[in-house]
Amino acid sequence: METKENEKNLNSVFTSNLPGILQQLNISLIVSTYQCGKVLLIRRQDNTINTHFRNFNRPMGIAVKPNRISIGCLRTVENYHNVPALISRLEKPEMHDACYVTRSIIETGSIDIHEMAWGSENLIWGVNTRFSCLSTFDGEHSFVPSWRPYFVSALEPSDRCHLNGLAMVNGKPRFVTALGKTDTAGGWRENKRDGGILMDVERNEIIAEGLSMPHSPRWYNNRLWMLESGHGTLVYFEQETGKKNVVCKMPGFTRGLDFAGPLAFVGLSKVRETATFSDFPLLEELEDRICGVYVCHIQTGQVIGFVRFEGDVEEIFAVQVLHNTTFPELMEKTDELLNTTYVIPDDALKDVAKI
Repeated sequence: METKENEKNLNSVFTSNLPGILQQLNISLIVSTYQCGKVLLIRRQDNTINTHFRNFNRPMGIAVKPNRISIGCLRTVENYHNVPALISRLEKPEMHDACYVTRSIIETGSIDIHEMAWGSENLIWGVNTRFSCLSTFDGEHSFVPSWRPYFVSALEPSDRCHLNGLAMVNGKPRFVTALGKTDTAGGWRENKRDGGILMDVERNEIIAEGLSMPHSPRWYNNRLWMLESGHGTLVYFEQETGKKNVVCKMPGFTRGLDFAGPLAFVGLSKVRETATFSDFPLLEELEDRICGVYVCHIQTGQVIGFVRFEGDVEEIFAVQVLHNTTFPELMEKTDELLNTTYVIPDDALKDVAKI
């Protein structure tokens, strides 16, 4: 299908089974592309796929939990709540089953925020890449440094190891990825081809190294998963031996991962040779790379569906599953409907004048 917004070519194509996959799992997808300054919702609309684009300032990490979405941008963390009562005021309300609106914005400064996740005690965790640490966000401070790798000797806005990925276990950060075990400004760049590491946060130790641009660690079905982006692969690690197993190799730079049932939803980027993205195996192995979201069956390793972008969208960062909603709305902050949208406590509703 074709969507045009702000004169960008947002063309996409998809496999015919993708609408049925989303319907069967009762999900939709939310995806960020900082390269285009968009967050998009991938939604089922009858027997087709609707790609719904929203404007953000360099969106990257996305954290989701029931009725909440948080999005990390250039210098903000923006928090959205589902307000079902607003659905009736949308165009074609019968199509929608969720409506997310901004409730708060935290000014973080430019911290190059990467992956984000909700933790216990209603905390948002984020990978603070510029300061080489994990941070939480309390609304009072720009960020609260809460963990950093043992080899990073100090807080400094210099991206010492390119910390990028975060996996939560039982509401707490447990695994992270970085592109190098380095403690100098931008030091990871010297060996980004295969200097990547996977760390155990709880033990603050490296559990795998020699990785090619690792991203998106996840704990799912009692197994540790990860994307080895430099090879375009989805992998998992055996708990007993730490052995890395390749589940699927895909035609792009793999970054952004979530799961539903037996399926993995994997972001793919074209990535062209730049100072950051150069000298890694995928560039040598695959001349024509794809941008989109691929669906991989984690038991067979087979790609069973995809949505692929063929226009100006060339890079994907985050891919997250929105459960129990197949056609959500994400309101832009400039939408005039928000001028007359009010969210008040339930116990105040008794005092609202009857219309």
